[in-house]
Amino acid sequence: MRTAGTTRRRQPDAAEAGRGSSLARSGHALLLPALLSFGLASLAFPCRAQDPTVVKAADQNEQLPTVLRSVQITQHLNAQLPLNARFVDDRGQAVTLGQYFNGKLPAILTTVYYNCPMLCPEEMDGLTSALEMVHLIPGKDFQVVVISFDPTETPRLAAEKKALYLRRYGRPGTADGWHYLTGSQSSVNAVTHAIGFGYVRVPGPDGKMNQYAHASAIEVVTPQGRVAQYFLGVEFPPQALVDSLWAASGGKIGIGVPNILTYCYRYNPEIDKRSLMVVRAVQIGGIATVASLGGFLFIMFRRDIQLAHQQDLQPCAKAPGGMDKG
Repeated sequence: MRTAGTTRRRQPDAAEAGRGSSLARSGHALLLPALLSFGLASLAFPCRAQDPTVVKAADQNEQLPTVLRSVQITQHLNAQLPLNARFVDDRGQAVTLGQYFNGKLPAILTTVYYNCPMLCPEEMDGLTSALEMVHLIPGKDFQVVVISFDPTETPRLAAEKKALYLRRYGRPGTADGWHYLTGSQSSVNAVTHAIGFGYVRVPGPDGKMNQYAHASAIEVVTPQGRVAQYFLGVEFPPQALVDSLWAASGGKIGIGVPNILTYCYRYNPEIDKRSLMVVRAVQIGGIATVASLGGFLFIMFRRDIQLAHQQDLQPCAKAPGGMDKG
């Protein structure tokens, strides 16, 4: 028996309203971060391509660009540092290297250049992260000595880098254990020759000779200024650092490590003309990708809103209680 008249569709509760469209919208919302990340990555990678490239090699000079064949780290264990070499510290004070090797504390020594666009920051990040995980305290148990091998860099820049890594290190009261130095070419050469650190000045992306091809390493040094241990690369095992510092504090010299080097070098045989074209092409592709994704998501969200609106207005012939009529 049919019931006279018509009834309007029962209003759905909050859990039922727009269930299908909300599921679709939530699916699109989940896709949004992933799709945009994919598109933005295509914009980010070209910027990375303008930085020096990190290449790993182990005694493969035949496979390296010619310039890198002179960029090596020769492990001079037990070599004496030039303690009379003169530098300027991060406060602008004239110092000698011997001030940090007075027979009391061992030290971690590293040679970088503060304007390095890629590898040196990775090395300093790795060292800072490792030191965060050990109980030894800079200035109390050991020293950290960072020397720029670029003679054009200034104490002001050294102070900025020191402040940056002290913030990352996050232990107040340890500033006196970190020493960021700059110096003349002769002083730099004296240190790099002593530790076997080879590097070469190379042109940057703009063609100016303002960058360096170099490898990455830190050295643990005895309180008397003798090289006790090498750590190569940009990541350093915290416990191995502690063990080496304790051994060096007693004047013990370690053993050599496999000479697997991490290089910082921007190699381009055609003076960056081709790579610049590739960079521009990928950037344009990235912009197009992001624009396409944005348009697609706009259309899908708009369609879902329209469907939800239509479902709310559509009548349904059902008797009270949800049973079909008839």
